[in-house]
This record gives sequence, C-alpha cells and structure tokens, in this order.
Amino acid sequence: MVNKLSALFSKSGLRQILMFASLFLLFTFFSIASPNFLTYENVVAILLATCVNGLLALGVTFVIITGGIDLSIGTVMTISSVMSGVFIAFWKLPVFIGVLGGILTGTLAGFINGFVISKMKLPPFIATLGMMMIAKGLALVISGCKPIYFMDAPIFNKIAMGSILGKIIPDIGEFPNAILWFILFIVIANILLNRTALGRYTFAIGSNEDAARLSGLNVDKWKIIIYSLCGTFVGIAGVIMASRLNSAQPALGQGYELDAIAAVVIGGTSLRGGEGSIIGTVIGALIMSTLTNGLRILSVPQEWQIVVSGIIVIGAVYLDMMRRIREI
Repeated sequence: MVNKLSALFSKSGLRQILMFASLFLLFTFFSIASPNFLTYENVVAILLATCVNGLLALGVTFVIITGGIDLSIGTVMTISSVMSGVFIAFWKLPVFIGVLGGILTGTLAGFINGFVISKMKLPPFIATLGMMMIAKGLALVISGCKPIYFMDAPIFNKIAMGSILGKIIPDIGEFPNAILWFILFIVIANILLNRTALGRYTFAIGSNEDAARLSGLNVDKWKIIIYSLCGTFVGIAGVIMASRLNSAQPALGQGYELDAIAAVVIGGTSLRGGEGSIIGTVIGALIMSTLTNGLRILSVPQEWQIVVSGIIVIGAVYLDMMRRIREI
C-alpha cells in the first residue's frame, strides 16, 4: 500500500495528475463559455479528432524518449494512406491487403529513418527532414497529385467510421470505431514502453546512450527497431485517416508532425530524452484537441488558434527545462 502511494505521488505521477487537472480545467472553461461544447456529439468529435494525432504521438513518444526526433511522421502518414489507396482502389486487392500495405509502408519508412540515423550517423533532425520531403514527393507522384477514393470498397470506411459499440449498446449512439482502435493502441504502446525489453532499452538509450553501449546494448539495432515501431504507428494513423475521409489525400499530412510532437512535449516527455510516458502523451493529445475544438466553438480565428498552440508548446518546453535545471 505504501509503495502504491509513493508511486502515485512520485514526480512522474504528480506531473500526470497536474496534466489531467489542466485538461479538466479546459473542459470546464469551454463548457461554461459555450453550451455547445459539453455535448455527447462534441465530446465524440474531440475524441475522433484526437485519434490520428494521438496515434502519431504514440509512435514518436518512443523516438523522443531516446533523445531523437522524427519530422517525417506527417508525410509518411500521407504516403501510407496513398499506398492503401493504390492497393485497394487501383489494384483492386482485398481491403485487408490494402490496410496491411499501408501500415508496412509506414514501418519501412521508419526502418529507413532508423538505419540512416544509426548506421550512417546522420542527425535525426536531418535524416527525418529528408524522409519528410521524400514521402511528400512520392505521395504526390504515386497518386498523380489527385485524391484516391475508396468508392468500390465501402467496408474500408467502416474501419474508422463504423460503430461496433453502437450496435452492442444501441442507446450510446454513434461511437466511431476509430476511437476504439486508438484505445487499443494506447494499451499496446503502454505495455511496450513499460513492460518489455524494448521499453527498458528505449529509456536506457535516452538516459545515456554511451553508457548503454558500454553496457553491451546494441544501440544501433534498437534504434532501428524503435524508429520502425514509430513508423508502424504512423502507418496505422495513415490507414485510419484514409478510412475516416474515405479517401487518400496526397496533399494532406505536412504539419501533423508538429501537432504530434507538441502533444508529446505537453504530455511531459523530455526532448532531451530518457523520460516520458504514454499516459502523458495521451493527455497531451487530448489537451491539443480540446483546445482546438473549444476555440473553434468560440469562433476564434484559426490563425489565433495556431498562436495559442505555439505558446502552450513553448511554455511546456520551458517548464521542462526549468525542472531539469532544478534537478541538477
């Protein structure tokens, strides 16, 4: 019992409690400011908006904990969507093959990022910036700069926008499958980070890469695995996005990486590496979605929404820096 209480009130646990309190205060403020905010339909809309950004954030959390960064997740998500469209709409392959192909496209991009960073020794910023540009260009080339629609595969749209839970509980109304998929991958990511060797090595690399290498850890191999895992989450996000829109939009995606990284930083993961949590990332993604939704309901212009988001990100990074200085 004492151990549980000490864990609850540890520094990490306290930060998560404070983040959850911040999310609660946001909900309270917008609920008071607008009667249209705290409705079932709008809460579902917030959760649905969180799914794609949240999946990207889950993947990049692992990368940032290692002390790295991945700027390519937005455009890799796009090319994953496009490849699903090629497999399903152009080549008329089964939907399962198209979904798998989209996910593996993300995994391949992540593998290339990890290989270039670990074996070619390029800085993560440069390597993933290059991948961002490659993925953006390939998405436009492969699609012919035109959206790919899934009109001949109506079941594909149900992956994200169907409602299995609504059929099980008729009174619950429309509850998109995308939210259930997001919850499932939150659980998977949390297990991977906290209950497996992958998670332990992720923290070890981020805490002190040289020490991890000297202790016998094959850092290069695990970096490739971690970036590949990030790419897998990005590929899943691409499939969910395409399913939600019922189309693959080749010009969509750039900028999503900034929202995802912002969610991770707001969630308490340090850009210096060695520290972070999946729960914190999820709360950070919900804070971003809630803020955007609430400001939109209050008719705040989009340009000011971006300004507010930027201020929050700067504040989150500053607080992390001050906390680390105090610890030193």
